[in-house]
Amino acid sequence: MGRVAVVTGAASGIGRAIAERLARGGDQVVVADIQAERGQAVARSIGGLFLCVDLRRREDCRRLIAETLERFGALHILINNAGFQHIDPIEAFPEEIWEAMLAVMLTAPFLLIKYAWPAMKAQRWGRIVNIASIHGLVASPFKSAYVAAKHGLIGLTRVAALEGGPYGITANAICPAYVRTPLVENQIQDQARMRGLPPEEVVEKVMLEPAAIRRLIEPEEVAALVAYLCSEEASAVTGAAWTIDLGWTAR
Repeated sequence: MGRVAVVTGAASGIGRAIAERLARGGDQVVVADIQAERGQAVARSIGGLFLCVDLRRREDCRRLIAETLERFGALHILINNAGFQHIDPIEAFPEEIWEAMLAVMLTAPFLLIKYAWPAMKAQRWGRIVNIASIHGLVASPFKSAYVAAKHGLIGLTRVAALEGGPYGITANAICPAYVRTPLVENQIQDQARMRGLPPEEVVEKVMLEPAAIRRLIEPEEVAALVAYLCSEEASAVTGAAWTIDLGWTAR
């Protein structure tokens, strides 16, 4: 058996691309998602295991790690990818959505790292990759919860890197700009509403406007960087926030 990897939010988008890439490399992949039908399909296609979890719930986070260890006896790679988006100004931002976004995108990664830590520490090897966002480094209007969660996730990554170093555990964050995923596609109408633009102009005038390379990123491009960070060749790489941002932050 090869390495064992848990990928959250793996039913579609970036998470699916990561699960597929790790599986092609010989890893046993646990596909974790709240979308049962899609998640099961991904797991079948890669020969992995699907676990249906709601990452807003502490008990589901604990169960995900416990069932992985029970099934495979080890856990080498943890990819914290699950997330969702909501767009509203601060004064109108629903408080319950704020709480849900922070739970899924910041508290759940902390809990999963915490629960996976003893196994990684005991085997003196682990790879933690947190899928942050360019919005972990910069801000955009109307995304208060998303930006707050992703900034926090980078901080969590750095602490995990410092604590994991003596035990062969690395922790890194990846910060992509807009990726061609359902999460991004679903934002177009909301961005059009908030900015008073026709939907067809949102991609060019909002999503790609700060970029030097004016296109959407493909999920497989993010997955390729994940594969490197999970390799032996990346054993000296930890505590970093890797940008895949089409030159967004070069300004």
